[in-house]
Amino acid sequence: MTAKRSGTDKLDQVVAQARRESEQRAKGYRELALRMYPWICGRCAREFTRANVQLLEVHHRDHNHDNNPPDGSNWELLCTYCHENEHRRLLDNNPGAAGGQQSQATYQPFAGLDALLKKTRDEG
Repeated sequence: MTAKRSGTDKLDQVVAQARRESEQRAKGYRELALRMYPWICGRCAREFTRANVQLLEVHHRDHNHDNNPPDGSNWELLCTYCHENEHRRLLDNNPGAAGGQQSQATYQPFAGLDALLKKTRDEG
């Protein structure tokens, strides 16, 4: 039972590390976008301050989270509500999403996780 728990702990650690790395990548382009653009929602024009900037999100115009050019040409700042609406509209207008089919995602938050798991298994 201890060996099984040890394997679960290692898996939890790998997953937690993958999440932290994903959050770090997101922070990188988020920080750049917040420095680059005025803190105003690109859709509803709501203005943000330091007190509520956490409600301002970076939207990838082409919906590809891996496309992060340093000039910010693929980003726009949207409030949480407009950002959710934008993604909902994409799903609603995507013919592949109709009839219970899911649209194809381009972002892969756990890319490389299998290699990390294999490495962890080989070390243990």
